[in-house]
Amino acid sequence: QVQLVESGGGLVQAGDSLRLSCAASGRTFSSYNMVWFRQAPGKEREFVASFRASGGTTYADSVKGRFTISRDNAKNTVYLQMNSLKPEDTAVYNCAATRSVNIVTPMAMDYWGKGTLVTVSS
Repeated sequence: QVQLVESGGGLVQAGDSLRLSCAASGRTFSSYNMVWFRQAPGKEREFVASFRASGGTTYADSVKGRFTISRDNAKNTVYLQMNSLKPEDTAVYNCAATRSVNIVTPMAMDYWGKGTLVTVSS
């Protein structure tokens, strides 16, 4: 059983940076693949970035080069550093955990946080 709690969202201007955190409970955090999703109003939830338990990372094309995912297993926390934010990045960001190493669709996730809102103004 894993509990996830996101934090760090807020209102920023285009071009600014923001760092999201996802704190996890449980002693098996390091064995999970961690994934960030986002969902804008009226739109489908979309994949943002993942950090596999083995250490590999994957990014959506829309955020590649601007966002960086990292994790600190000792602190049971995964982060999403977001730079050069754009208005189209506005969304509720959720972190999720899965034991599936190669499936990053929302349906494959085992645990979800409740989300944190990121709003980027122009």
